[in-house]
Amino acid sequence: MKTKKPTKIIRTDKWTLNPTAEQRVLFGETVAVYRRLCRHLVGVVFTHWPELGSLPSDNLVPAIERLIHQTAQNPSPKYALIDGTFHKFPSYYRRAAIMFAAGQVSSFLTRYQEWQSGPSRKRKDAKPPQLNADAGCYPTLYKGQCYKLHGYEQVEIKVFTGSDWVWTTVQITGLRDRHEVPGNKLLSPSLIVNSKACHLSVPFHCMPAKRKPDGNVTAVDLGINTTATVAVVTHDGTVIHREFIHPGRDIDRRDKRLKSVSMRASKTMGKGGKLHKGFCANTYRKCQNINQQISHIVSKRIVQIANEFNSEAIVFENLKGWKATGGRKRSNLRQRFHGWLKAKIRDFTELKWQELGGKVIDIVAAYTSKLAYDGSGLVRRDSKNYALAKFSSGKRYNADLNGSQNIAARGILKLTRRKDSEDCSSKRSGRSPRSWACLCDLWTLDSSRLT
Repeated sequence: MKTKKPTKIIRTDKWTLNPTAEQRVLFGETVAVYRRLCRHLVGVVFTHWPELGSLPSDNLVPAIERLIHQTAQNPSPKYALIDGTFHKFPSYYRRAAIMFAAGQVSSFLTRYQEWQSGPSRKRKDAKPPQLNADAGCYPTLYKGQCYKLHGYEQVEIKVFTGSDWVWTTVQITGLRDRHEVPGNKLLSPSLIVNSKACHLSVPFHCMPAKRKPDGNVTAVDLGINTTATVAVVTHDGTVIHREFIHPGRDIDRRDKRLKSVSMRASKTMGKGGKLHKGFCANTYRKCQNINQQISHIVSKRIVQIANEFNSEAIVFENLKGWKATGGRKRSNLRQRFHGWLKAKIRDFTELKWQELGGKVIDIVAAYTSKLAYDGSGLVRRDSKNYALAKFSSGKRYNADLNGSQNIAARGILKLTRRKDSEDCSSKRSGRSPRSWACLCDLWTLDSSRLT
């Protein structure tokens, strides 16, 4: 039996630098000369791609170097002018530029072939992709040759002065904690320099320790009334933790900005007309950043809960492809659904949880909130307060919490893969089909196992 190959986990930290005015100029010169070499190399690689494209990565760089770089064993390269133009160019910077150029050409040819085949075109008159030699890339730094790390307070980087390559030491003023995690391997960083920022983009190969989880799962119900409702449930159906996560301050900031857009639009258009392209672009950009922040806050707390209870997995509803339907006339329900961060929160949670060695699973979303967790059948939403659900027995309960507990039950049944999970939904509850499990089904299975 073949074992599934583990997913390679790569995460990137930003290490903020504090260069002097002179160092910032040197960094700018370094990035500029690196980009000029990349533009030259893209043309060379594209010209010779028929013989280069079939080479493995270990042989690709030496093959391109033989075309451009003069050595004792290679006295007459075909493109000797490149070597003369970029005199004393460090070999590891050159090899990083070669890998970038090869990636650009390979990506372009793949996209061009997809365009020629037709299925990838969105329109019949879609224009073909173009080979972009000026892609705004940044140099990759190889340890020992392009940068030297002095603890985590200073870094020494090889830079271009305009005529020569020298070493300069710059202070590291801000960094995250991935370098402190045992098992994480630091890979080659990139030097990011522009008008707004100067930092190192440092990738890490994360290798989490093997987990020994307890018999429980952390289930998450994502909603619009409450951003996330979390329930930690054991395999026997015991709910050991409940929590509501709702960063209301950030949501209010976002909604206030979005409301100002409609007001400005009505003043601009009046009763008719069209808005110009880019209308309120800055406001939408700020709202997107706030959504990003909300997603990180919520996902971070979900992972903290799962880690605290040593959960086997984090369970979400499979909402991929779900589309919002309009509410009553003049209601803001559709607008609220547009602010529903179901995909971002789920993706950010998976990225964070993978670093700790955990896994995220998705379950069928049908009837998770419409079925009572105690098996009493369908629930009815309160007409005045949609966040409350009324069971057939008359019991009133939080609808999102009810849904999160049902999500947990389906996640546990999916993890354990019990053969009797198909029969867990009894006919007395009136639920159909039987694969729509609820929390009460875990109680039934546990009691049957005990007897």
